[in-house]
Amino acid sequence: MEFYLFHIITFLMLVVVGTNGATLPPQLYWKSMLPNTPMPKAITNLLHPAEYWTEGKSTWVDASKCSINLLNYKHAASEIQLHDKSNLALFFLENDLHHGKKLNMLFTKTTSNNNVAKFLPKEVADSIPFSSNKMENILHKFSIKKGTKEYEIVKNTINDCEEKGIKGEEKLCVTSLESMVDFAISKLGKNVEVVSTEVKKESNELQQYVIGKGVKKLGDKNKTIVCHKENYPYVVFYCHKTDTTKVSVPLEGVDGSRVKAVAVCHTDTSQWNPKHLAFQVLKVQPGIVPVCHFLPLDDHVVWVSK
Repeated sequence: MEFYLFHIITFLMLVVVGTNGATLPPQLYWKSMLPNTPMPKAITNLLHPAEYWTEGKSTWVDASKCSINLLNYKHAASEIQLHDKSNLALFFLENDLHHGKKLNMLFTKTTSNNNVAKFLPKEVADSIPFSSNKMENILHKFSIKKGTKEYEIVKNTINDCEEKGIKGEEKLCVTSLESMVDFAISKLGKNVEVVSTEVKKESNELQQYVIGKGVKKLGDKNKTIVCHKENYPYVVFYCHKTDTTKVSVPLEGVDGSRVKAVAVCHTDTSQWNPKHLAFQVLKVQPGIVPVCHFLPLDDHVVWVSK
Protein backbone atom coordinates (compact mmCIF):
# COMPACT_ATOMS: atom_id res chain seq x y z
CA MET A 1 0.00 0.00 0.00
CA GLU A 2 1.51 3.32 -1.03
CA PHE A 3 0.66 6.86 -0.11
CA TYR A 4 2.10 9.87 -1.86
CA LEU A 5 2.95 13.17 -0.20
CA PHE A 6 2.02 15.95 -2.54
CA HIS A 7 3.41 19.45 -3.08
CA ILE A 8 1.50 20.82 -0.10
CA ILE A 9 3.90 19.12 2.36
CA THR A 10 7.01 20.13 0.42
CA PHE A 11 5.72 23.70 0.32
CA LEU A 12 5.01 23.72 4.05
CA MET A 13 8.47 22.36 4.82
CA LEU A 14 10.11 25.06 2.74
CA VAL A 15 8.06 27.70 4.54
CA VAL A 16 9.07 26.35 7.93
CA VAL A 17 12.77 26.10 7.08
CA GLY A 18 12.84 29.40 5.26
CA THR A 19 11.00 31.51 7.81
CA ASN A 20 12.19 30.03 11.08
CA GLY A 21 15.93 29.57 11.06
CA ALA A 22 15.87 28.67 14.76
CA THR A 23 13.85 25.52 14.15
CA LEU A 24 15.87 22.44 15.00
CA PRO A 25 15.74 19.31 12.82
CA PRO A 26 14.16 16.41 14.78
CA GLN A 27 17.48 14.67 15.46
CA LEU A 28 18.94 17.83 16.98
CA TYR A 29 15.81 18.38 19.04
CA TRP A 30 16.27 14.88 20.48
CA LYS A 31 19.87 15.66 21.43
CA SER A 32 18.89 18.98 23.02
CA MET A 33 16.17 17.37 25.16
CA LEU A 34 17.75 13.95 25.81
CA PRO A 35 21.53 14.46 25.64
CA ASN A 36 22.26 11.29 27.65
CA THR A 37 19.82 8.99 25.82
CA PRO A 38 21.00 7.26 22.63
CA MET A 39 18.46 7.20 19.83
CA PRO A 40 17.40 3.63 18.85
CA LYS A 41 17.58 2.44 15.26
CA ALA A 42 13.81 2.34 15.04
CA ILE A 43 13.89 6.13 15.33
CA THR A 44 17.02 6.94 13.30
CA ASN A 45 15.64 4.90 10.39
CA LEU A 46 12.64 7.23 10.27
CA LEU A 47 14.64 10.45 10.04
CA HIS A 48 15.35 12.32 6.84
CA PRO A 49 19.04 12.80 5.93
CA ALA A 50 20.53 16.17 6.82
CA GLU A 51 20.48 17.45 3.23
CA TYR A 52 16.70 17.03 3.15
CA TRP A 53 16.23 20.12 5.26
CA THR A 54 18.18 22.40 2.94
CA GLU A 55 17.02 20.97 -0.36
CA GLY A 56 13.32 20.68 0.49
CA LYS A 57 12.96 17.26 -1.11
CA SER A 58 9.57 15.60 -1.33
CA THR A 59 9.07 11.88 -0.83
CA TRP A 60 6.49 9.17 -0.96
CA VAL A 61 5.75 7.01 2.03
CA ASP A 62 4.94 3.37 2.45
CA ALA A 63 2.34 2.55 5.08
CA SER A 64 3.36 0.07 7.78
CA LYS A 65 1.83 -3.38 7.38
CA CYS A 66 1.42 -3.94 11.11
CA SER A 67 -2.08 -3.41 12.49
CA ILE A 68 -2.27 -1.61 15.82
CA ASN A 69 -5.54 -3.49 16.50
CA LEU A 70 -3.48 -6.50 17.59
CA LEU A 71 -2.27 -4.47 20.56
CA ASN A 72 -5.44 -2.49 21.16
CA TYR A 73 -6.71 -4.13 24.33
CA LYS A 74 -10.34 -3.03 23.85
CA HIS A 75 -10.73 -4.94 20.58
CA ALA A 76 -11.85 -8.53 20.09
CA ALA A 77 -9.85 -10.70 17.70
CA SER A 78 -11.02 -10.84 14.10
CA GLU A 79 -11.29 -14.05 12.10
CA ILE A 80 -8.31 -12.98 9.99
CA GLN A 81 -6.16 -12.47 13.10
CA LEU A 82 -7.18 -15.85 14.50
CA HIS A 83 -6.02 -17.59 11.33
CA ASP A 84 -2.75 -15.68 10.95
CA LYS A 85 -0.02 -17.91 12.41
CA SER A 86 2.40 -15.00 12.85
CA ASN A 87 -0.20 -13.21 14.99
CA LEU A 88 -0.84 -16.34 17.06
CA ALA A 89 2.85 -16.52 17.95
CA LEU A 90 2.93 -12.94 19.17
CA PHE A 91 1.63 -13.57 22.71
CA PHE A 92 3.06 -15.74 25.49
CA LEU A 93 3.08 -16.08 29.27
CA GLU A 94 5.59 -14.41 31.57
CA ASN A 95 7.00 -17.73 32.81
CA ASP A 96 8.06 -18.50 29.22
CA LEU A 97 10.72 -15.78 29.42
CA HIS A 98 13.73 -17.90 30.27
CA HIS A 99 16.87 -19.22 28.64
CA GLY A 100 16.24 -22.15 26.33
CA LYS A 101 12.54 -21.53 25.74
CA LYS A 102 11.55 -22.16 22.10
CA LEU A 103 9.04 -19.87 20.43
CA ASN A 104 7.74 -19.67 16.88
CA MET A 105 7.96 -16.06 15.76
CA LEU A 106 8.18 -13.79 12.73
CA PHE A 107 10.45 -10.75 12.90
CA THR A 108 10.67 -8.48 9.87
CA LYS A 109 12.47 -5.24 9.19
CA THR A 110 10.10 -2.51 8.15
CA THR A 111 12.32 0.56 8.34
CA SER A 112 15.14 -0.69 6.12
CA ASN A 113 13.28 0.42 3.00
CA ASN A 114 14.48 3.83 1.86
CA ASN A 115 10.93 4.61 0.79
CA VAL A 116 9.42 4.06 4.23
CA ALA A 117 7.53 6.96 5.78
CA LYS A 118 9.74 9.54 7.48
CA PHE A 119 9.08 11.93 10.35
CA LEU A 120 7.78 15.36 9.41
CA PRO A 121 9.03 18.39 11.35
CA LYS A 122 6.67 19.29 14.19
CA GLU A 123 5.68 22.59 12.58
CA VAL A 124 4.63 20.79 9.40
CA ALA A 125 2.86 17.91 11.17
CA ASP A 126 0.97 20.35 13.41
CA SER A 127 -0.22 22.28 10.36
CA ILE A 128 -1.90 19.19 8.87
CA PRO A 129 -5.34 18.26 10.33
CA PHE A 130 -5.45 15.01 12.30
CA SER A 131 -9.01 14.60 13.49
CA SER A 132 -12.17 12.80 12.45
CA ASN A 133 -13.84 16.22 12.37
CA LYS A 134 -11.40 17.26 9.64
CA MET A 135 -11.63 14.11 7.51
CA GLU A 136 -12.72 15.94 4.36
CA ASN A 137 -9.74 18.27 4.69
CA ILE A 138 -7.35 15.35 5.22
CA LEU A 139 -8.66 13.46 2.21
CA HIS A 140 -8.30 16.56 0.06
CA LYS A 141 -4.72 17.20 1.13
CA PHE A 142 -3.64 13.67 0.22
CA SER A 143 -5.96 13.25 -2.78
CA ILE A 144 -7.60 10.22 -1.16
CA LYS A 145 -11.04 9.14 -2.32
CA LYS A 146 -13.73 7.68 -0.09
CA GLY A 147 -14.19 3.94 -0.39
CA THR A 148 -10.52 3.25 -1.20
CA LYS A 149 -8.08 1.22 0.93
CA GLU A 150 -6.18 4.43 1.65
CA TYR A 151 -9.37 5.99 3.00
CA GLU A 152 -10.02 3.02 5.31
CA ILE A 153 -6.44 3.17 6.63
CA VAL A 154 -6.64 6.88 7.40
CA LYS A 155 -10.09 6.56 8.99
CA ASN A 156 -9.12 3.55 11.14
CA THR A 157 -5.91 5.16 12.36
CA ILE A 158 -7.65 8.36 13.41
CA ASN A 159 -10.40 6.34 15.12
CA ASP A 160 -7.78 4.33 17.04
CA CYS A 161 -6.12 7.54 18.12
CA GLU A 162 -9.34 9.18 19.25
CA GLU A 163 -10.74 6.13 21.04
CA LYS A 164 -10.70 6.37 24.83
CA GLY A 165 -8.03 4.21 26.48
CA ILE A 166 -8.68 1.49 29.04
CA LYS A 167 -8.71 2.32 32.75
CA GLY A 168 -5.28 3.41 33.94
CA GLU A 169 -3.95 3.99 30.42
CA GLU A 170 -2.58 7.35 29.28
CA LYS A 171 -2.36 7.54 25.50
CA LEU A 172 -1.51 9.98 22.75
CA CYS A 173 -0.95 9.66 19.02
CA VAL A 174 2.13 11.70 18.15
CA THR A 175 2.65 13.01 14.64
CA SER A 176 6.27 14.11 14.99
CA LEU A 177 9.44 13.03 16.77
CA GLU A 178 9.37 16.22 18.81
CA SER A 179 5.85 15.40 20.03
CA MET A 180 6.94 11.88 21.00
CA VAL A 181 9.88 13.24 22.98
CA ASP A 182 7.68 15.84 24.70
CA PHE A 183 5.05 13.23 25.67
CA ALA A 184 7.64 10.81 27.05
CA ILE A 185 9.40 13.51 29.06
CA SER A 186 6.07 14.74 30.48
CA LYS A 187 5.35 11.24 31.83
CA LEU A 188 8.80 9.85 32.63
CA GLY A 189 11.20 12.77 32.92
CA LYS A 190 14.52 13.05 31.07
CA ASN A 191 16.36 10.18 32.77
CA VAL A 192 15.13 7.54 30.33
CA GLU A 193 16.29 4.68 28.13
CA VAL A 194 14.69 4.10 24.73
CA VAL A 195 14.82 0.62 23.18
CA SER A 196 13.37 -1.23 20.21
CA THR A 197 13.55 -4.68 18.68
CA GLU A 198 16.64 -4.98 16.47
CA VAL A 199 16.57 -7.51 13.65
CA LYS A 200 20.05 -8.58 12.58
CA LYS A 201 18.86 -10.63 9.62
CA GLU A 202 15.47 -10.26 8.01
CA SER A 203 13.23 -13.29 7.57
CA ASN A 204 9.88 -13.48 5.80
CA GLU A 205 8.91 -16.81 7.32
CA LEU A 206 7.57 -17.92 10.67
CA GLN A 207 10.32 -19.93 12.32
CA GLN A 208 11.58 -21.21 15.67
CA TYR A 209 13.60 -18.95 17.94
CA VAL A 210 15.39 -19.97 21.12
CA ILE A 211 15.74 -17.52 23.97
CA GLY A 212 19.43 -17.14 24.66
CA LYS A 213 21.32 -16.05 27.74
CA GLY A 214 21.03 -12.43 28.76
CA VAL A 215 17.33 -11.97 29.50
CA LYS A 216 17.04 -8.81 31.59
CA LYS A 217 14.38 -6.55 33.02
CA LEU A 218 14.36 -2.83 32.35
CA GLY A 219 12.72 0.04 34.19
CA ASP A 220 9.96 0.33 36.75
CA LYS A 221 6.60 -1.26 35.96
CA ASN A 222 4.88 2.06 36.68
CA LYS A 223 7.12 4.03 34.36
CA THR A 224 6.91 2.62 30.87
CA ILE A 225 5.68 4.06 27.57
CA VAL A 226 5.25 1.93 24.47
CA CYS A 227 4.90 3.56 21.05
CA HIS A 228 3.56 1.61 18.05
CA LYS A 229 3.86 2.92 14.49
CA GLU A 230 0.47 3.39 12.84
CA ASN A 231 -0.58 3.09 9.21
CA TYR A 232 -0.72 6.63 7.85
CA PRO A 233 0.55 8.81 4.96
CA TYR A 234 3.32 10.08 7.26
CA VAL A 235 4.82 8.84 10.53
CA VAL A 236 2.32 8.59 13.36
CA PHE A 237 3.01 6.69 16.59
CA TYR A 238 0.37 5.46 19.03
CA CYS A 239 2.04 5.96 22.44
CA HIS A 240 0.56 4.76 25.70
CA LYS A 241 1.59 4.60 29.34
CA THR A 242 0.01 2.12 31.70
CA ASP A 243 0.61 1.47 35.39
CA THR A 244 0.62 -2.29 34.95
CA THR A 245 3.28 -2.84 32.32
CA LYS A 246 6.84 -4.03 32.75
CA VAL A 247 9.46 -4.43 30.03
CA SER A 248 12.12 -7.08 29.51
CA VAL A 249 14.71 -7.43 26.74
CA PRO A 250 15.67 -11.01 25.81
CA LEU A 251 18.40 -11.90 23.33
CA GLU A 252 16.88 -14.07 20.65
CA GLY A 253 18.80 -16.89 19.04
CA VAL A 254 17.40 -17.53 15.55
CA ASP A 255 18.23 -20.38 13.14
CA GLY A 256 21.51 -18.91 11.91
CA SER A 257 20.60 -15.31 12.77
CA ARG A 258 19.93 -13.29 15.89
CA VAL A 259 17.32 -10.81 17.06
CA LYS A 260 17.57 -8.49 20.03
CA ALA A 261 13.88 -8.43 20.88
CA VAL A 262 11.86 -6.30 23.24
CA ALA A 263 9.07 -8.00 25.19
CA VAL A 264 6.36 -6.23 27.17
CA CYS A 265 4.51 -8.00 29.99
CA HIS A 266 1.16 -6.73 31.25
CA THR A 267 0.57 -7.66 34.87
CA ASP A 268 -3.06 -6.50 34.92
CA THR A 269 -5.28 -7.48 31.98
CA SER A 270 -8.59 -7.18 33.84
CA GLN A 271 -9.73 -4.28 31.63
CA TRP A 272 -8.98 -6.02 28.32
CA ASN A 273 -11.67 -7.30 25.98
CA PRO A 274 -12.34 -10.96 27.01
CA LYS A 275 -12.20 -11.90 23.33
CA HIS A 276 -8.83 -10.23 22.73
CA LEU A 277 -6.46 -12.34 20.63
CA ALA A 278 -4.08 -12.89 23.56
CA PHE A 279 -6.71 -14.69 25.66
CA GLN A 280 -7.85 -16.86 22.76
CA VAL A 281 -4.27 -17.87 21.94
CA LEU A 282 -3.12 -18.49 25.52
CA LYS A 283 -6.41 -19.97 26.77
CA VAL A 284 -6.51 -17.72 29.84
CA GLN A 285 -9.03 -15.28 31.28
CA PRO A 286 -8.60 -11.50 31.78
CA GLY A 287 -6.83 -10.51 34.98
CA ILE A 288 -5.64 -14.02 35.93
CA VAL A 289 -1.99 -14.15 34.80
CA PRO A 290 0.46 -11.68 33.22
CA VAL A 291 0.30 -11.62 29.43
CA CYS A 292 3.41 -10.83 27.40
CA HIS A 293 4.04 -9.99 23.78
CA PHE A 294 7.08 -9.22 21.69
CA LEU A 295 7.31 -6.05 19.69
CA PRO A 296 7.96 -7.95 16.46
CA LEU A 297 8.78 -5.02 14.21
CA ASP A 298 11.65 -2.60 14.44
CA ASP A 299 9.28 0.38 14.31
CA HIS A 300 7.91 -0.05 17.82
CA VAL A 301 9.64 1.90 20.59
CA VAL A 302 9.73 1.40 24.36
CA TRP A 303 10.61 4.20 26.78
CA VAL A 304 11.59 3.23 30.34
CA SER A 305 12.53 5.37 33.30
CA LYS A 306 16.02 4.57 34.62
